[in-house]
Amino acid sequence: MNRVKKMMYVRFGLDLLMAVTFVLFFNKQVLGGLTFHEIAGLAIAVAFFTHVLLNWQWVKRVTVKLFDRKLPRRTKFGYFLNIMLLITMSFIMISGIFISRVVFPNINIGNEQWFKVSHISVSFLVLILVAAHIGLHWQWVINVCKNMTKFQKSKKSLNIAAKLATVALLVVGIYEINETGFLGKLGGVTRVLNLSSSDMPQKGGGKPDFDRHLFSENKSSAMASAGHERPNFDHDGGGLERGMKGKEGGFESPNPFVVIGTYFAIMSVFIIVIYYIEKILAGVKRRKKMAGPAAEI
Repeated sequence: MNRVKKMMYVRFGLDLLMAVTFVLFFNKQVLGGLTFHEIAGLAIAVAFFTHVLLNWQWVKRVTVKLFDRKLPRRTKFGYFLNIMLLITMSFIMISGIFISRVVFPNINIGNEQWFKVSHISVSFLVLILVAAHIGLHWQWVINVCKNMTKFQKSKKSLNIAAKLATVALLVVGIYEINETGFLGKLGGVTRVLNLSSSDMPQKGGGKPDFDRHLFSENKSSAMASAGHERPNFDHDGGGLERGMKGKEGGFESPNPFVVIGTYFAIMSVFIIVIYYIEKILAGVKRRKKMAGPAAEI
């Protein structure tokens, strides 16, 4: 195996590990609970910013040519998508540190409730942005998988299997989006953006009128155990805090395989949509290029 292929497989493995770890954050009860959530979150933060630094030359090149009409729209879309990922990922990492109870228990900047609600809400948006990023590079994923598996089946049989798998993933993904109430949770992002931190409930204070079902403050604001000095703001069904609540109000299973399956299914919907939109636009562009010379004849 040559060095290029080896690096490609290593990159694929690391990306897959990051994706699996990220979806596990959507249920705080998996793999040791909050301890895993915070420590793995720090590891993901290091891996994410390392990934950004490794691709910094690409960022600089595209930034310089960003308003060049010759720069492909796909590249521009990828650039803005990456900027959005950088901003939102940075936010959930910083807010995660502010509300930490295990790694940074003594950090207390005030109004923890706003940061907790924002941390949870923005994470749903990040899930979609990550899925869109994967969808934009899905052809690369397909090529890596082909090289790793070396299927000997005919192209026709592979195409049929791929189409059936795509339909199955869409059906399961849409089902999970509905069952988890994912779009409702995503709507929390707009509500958070419309609230300043001063509008959020303080200890003993009143509550603003926004999605109480998702982000209701625990009436018991007792002191945290193990010597932690911050109040225990738990959310009844607060997504990343206890596992996202479904439509029926029951918490999701803390089984890591169930959590991975659920959120990968949700991500697959957005991956498939972005992949096929990009594929359709690329096909239109090719046809226009072919029609150009023909029109001149």
